[in-house]
Amino acid sequence: MIDPLTTSSVRNSGPSATGGLLHEGLLHEREVVRETGRSAIGTFLESHTCFSVLRASGKVVVFDTCIPIQLAFYALVEHDMQAAPLWDPKIRQFVGLLTVTDFIDILRHFSGSKDNVSVLGTKSISQILGDPSLCHLMKHRSFLAADASTSLKHACRLLHTYSLDYLPVILPNDLRVLATITYTNVLEHLVTHFREQRRLFDDSIYELDIGTYQNIITVTPINTLAETLALLQEHSLSALPVVDPSQSNKVVDVYSRSDITFLATASDAEDAIANLNLSIGEVLSQQRTDVTTPDRLHTCSMSHTLQSIFEYFAQIKFNRLIVTDDAGRCVGVVSARDLVKYFIGELASSGSTSGTVRPEEGQ
Repeated sequence: MIDPLTTSSVRNSGPSATGGLLHEGLLHEREVVRETGRSAIGTFLESHTCFSVLRASGKVVVFDTCIPIQLAFYALVEHDMQAAPLWDPKIRQFVGLLTVTDFIDILRHFSGSKDNVSVLGTKSISQILGDPSLCHLMKHRSFLAADASTSLKHACRLLHTYSLDYLPVILPNDLRVLATITYTNVLEHLVTHFREQRRLFDDSIYELDIGTYQNIITVTPINTLAETLALLQEHSLSALPVVDPSQSNKVVDVYSRSDITFLATASDAEDAIANLNLSIGEVLSQQRTDVTTPDRLHTCSMSHTLQSIFEYFAQIKFNRLIVTDDAGRCVGVVSARDLVKYFIGELASSGSTSGTVRPEEGQ
């Protein structure tokens, strides 16, 4: 209700003042709705634990750091997994994670050096971790985990604050790893179980500043795999839109850093390095369709509401959406990380560390 004194002042000040106050009132109301939506999601994430995200049945692969890194990579592929914890038997504790993208970056390193790539067949994970010229290529070089009773809000905070792609979930009593979770896992749990009768998510993703809309890096089908992987690593990106110059730079596909097509089709390490000269178009045409394959192209527009994005995710479980204009040109990228960060970004530098497990705690 508008205060009578305020109404009197508005009446005397003319239509322009009235319009200005109404506009300010609408902006305030919209901001209240946005904050209410963020708060509702925050409360949900606080009330659910990491254990609630875990599947009823699943498997965890743990690698001894003494085994050859090439063998570990092919074990990841065989078990359809993107990451696995690393166990150091000498100090009897977890020391990090090995991911598919780690091995790809290490392979790229050998392709650009004078070192014989065949050594990857015998070089152990511990040797990689102990080599100053190679260890930086493994992103998760320390073991940061959350126990199963940790809230999803805190788990998201850990993923965000430490720029993690994967967060191991452990049993607090014996430090047994139950699973590794990602932003996509959290988002999947959210859209499956969160219920809200109020319309709190009707603003567009662009209005909410969810995603990246400036300096979007793209590649074309004729760019080589080596060039594309270099761009991904240089800019710390997980995927790049593929555009076709002959169609006014219309988005035709997306290439993910975790795509292992060029490795799965290689007979050995030398053959894999030779495949780095393949064009992105050639690699995408050979893509496999299992869990190690990146998402196929999924798009949305800048006007899509947050509610519609949630509903879309519930259908296809994407890792990212390419935002396109009416002509199909790329104008932005929205990832699962962006969506979750919208709700927990303000918490990234605050809060307790309860439920966080570091390596020294496992000794």
